Amino acid sequence: MTNTSKTAATAPAGKRDRTHYLYIAVIIAVVLGITVGLVAPDFAVELKPIGTGFVNLIKMMISPIIFCTIVLGIGSVRKAAKVGAVGGIALGYFTVMSLVALGIGLVVGNIVEPGTGLAVTDAIKETGQAQVTEAKTTEEFLLGIIPTTIVSAFTGGEVLQTLLVALLAGFALQAMGDAGQPILRGVEHIQRLVFRILAMVMWAAPIGAFGAIAAVTGSAGLDALKSLAVLMLGFYVTCFLFVFIVLAALLRVVAGMNILTLFKYLGREFLLILSTSSSESALPRLIAKMEHLGVSKPVVGITVPTGYSFNLDGTMIYMTMASLFIADAMGTPMSVGEQIPLLLFLLVASKGAAGVTGAGLATLAGGLQSHKPALVDGIGLIVGIDRFMSEARALTNFAGNAVATVLIGTWTKEIDRERVDQVLAGNLPFDEKTLLDDHEAPAGDGEASREGEDKELAKA
Repeated sequence: MTNTSKTAATAPAGKRDRTHYLYIAVIIAVVLGITVGLVAPDFAVELKPIGTGFVNLIKMMISPIIFCTIVLGIGSVRKAAKVGAVGGIALGYFTVMSLVALGIGLVVGNIVEPGTGLAVTDAIKETGQAQVTEAKTTEEFLLGIIPTTIVSAFTGGEVLQTLLVALLAGFALQAMGDAGQPILRGVEHIQRLVFRILAMVMWAAPIGAFGAIAAVTGSAGLDALKSLAVLMLGFYVTCFLFVFIVLAALLRVVAGMNILTLFKYLGREFLLILSTSSSESALPRLIAKMEHLGVSKPVVGITVPTGYSFNLDGTMIYMTMASLFIADAMGTPMSVGEQIPLLLFLLVASKGAAGVTGAGLATLAGGLQSHKPALVDGIGLIVGIDRFMSEARALTNFAGNAVATVLIGTWTKEIDRERVDQVLAGNLPFDEKTLLDDHEAPAGDGEASREGEDKELAKA
């Protein structure tokens, strides 16, 4: 029996090896994209639709993946209170970490003072005003979570709308008991189909990475990088400190895990984000990998999608440093008493910005327009380098959500530590072809597997 299970677990290894070539191709595509962007910037800018098209292919998979993951997670848990506890802990943790990220950005921004000495021309003012979009009020944000119809939650591209519908469906199936089992089986088959489609889409990653990086490099150019190098360097250093000091310490103390080991396991996702400048492009894979790691379906299904709207650590640091940079560049530096209310306002305004490229800049512009309009003109100063800062934002947001999933799984005792050790040691490799552990639960044993999972959850 042991030999059979070992063979089943290692059978896909030959197929997985081929995906190494895919990510090597992504690295080559990134280098080529940067080269084309520097050598032929006008041509490179025209390649932007290629990168946008790939990100859109990934985004179209997000809603069905979130729906299936949450429905299967909640529908297989007998006690609804356990799901509520996970959500409460997640939101509390997200709020605290957002404030920590704001605080770190505040300290570094006041020490570095990157905007001092820059001049704001009329052209820059016009560029800044062009970025302004009307900021949503709290009422509009909350009502926006409710979709017009159940179907529109899947077509509107709003993560929180999909999350709401999935939660309602999951609790409804939970209340149906045995009568809901056939529906759960159907959702499980749909999940397998969706993940298989996602695995197919990933083979277009090198093309998407080439187009995205070429367009970014071609539109910004070296001049923008040189003139705003201080802000970029300060922002990258701040994100690095937050991830490898704050998050690393939490992960070590709470879960007893080395953050570098976790990041090595998620290396392909970090590469995908780096090449597309969007953390949303790795959301479906993060869900699959966290479940494979040993975190329970309810924790993954609730923490990851919610975190993409409420746990934007990189965006918080960006908001802080960009605001201070603009205020210094405009010659109107803010006192600490002025900084804190503005940043708390931006903390609320940023919710729902998700990991979409450019969302941080639009949110910053809308927030400043609502709270401190005099600073909007200065946004034009950072438009040129926003895409390069978007990469650091996205990487930090992704790292924060990966760590949050492990921490919340540990706090709620919804994580299999033995499996975590096996996965991180490389003994249980992730199936890149299906993104699911098909070999662990044969079709005929699905019911028994779910009953076993329920017993484990009940013990916890």
